[in-house]
Amino acid sequence: MGYSEIVNKTILFVKSKLENAEGGHDWFHIERVYKNALLIADGEVCDANVVKLGALLHDIADSKFHNGDETIGPKIAREFLESENVDEATIQHVINIIENVSFKGGNAEKLFSSIELDIVQDADRLDAIGAIGIARAFNYGGFKNRPLHNPNIAPKLSMSKEEYKNSQAPTINHFYEKLLLLKDKMNTETGKQIAKERHRYMEGFLSQFYAEWDGEK
Repeated sequence: MGYSEIVNKTILFVKSKLENAEGGHDWFHIERVYKNALLIADGEVCDANVVKLGALLHDIADSKFHNGDETIGPKIAREFLESENVDEATIQHVINIIENVSFKGGNAEKLFSSIELDIVQDADRLDAIGAIGIARAFNYGGFKNRPLHNPNIAPKLSMSKEEYKNSQAPTINHFYEKLLLLKDKMNTETGKQIAKERHRYMEGFLSQFYAEWDGEK
């Protein structure tokens, strides 16, 4: 079986697994990350098949929707790829991407590195900033019944992985705890360029948000 067929089967598999997912982590999130990854990969020397499979499977079972269990995603991905007779080296590389792609408070030490991980990580982070990032943040905040903003609760700028996972802070705080930090954490030149524009958009949104909150506009 050729990789184009495996990629097509992976798309169908992911669509079915994420059919009832939360709106910011559904198939359309995967599709956007996939498109971002292809765009970034076009300017890099990389294994395009690993990038495609890594992007498609990176959120197959996001731990925050599975009681914090980070082993479920890699397990589901491995079982699927093995069922499609993908070679072990590719499977392991994809698993390494899934295990290392997420932000986790920004403090997690990278235990694995590759250009393919860099690409998928940038693609995923781009979907967390800009207009889509703003929409996803408030969608997830609503899903968790969090307040939009509370001026009496300051953002925590240095959190452990556990603190980050368990945070119940207002959604606006998430901009300072993650979204505004991502521009300077991009790996690739393409990712950095796209992130700059999306970062500026978020800064403009926050300025408008606070003006409206304070009754100035």
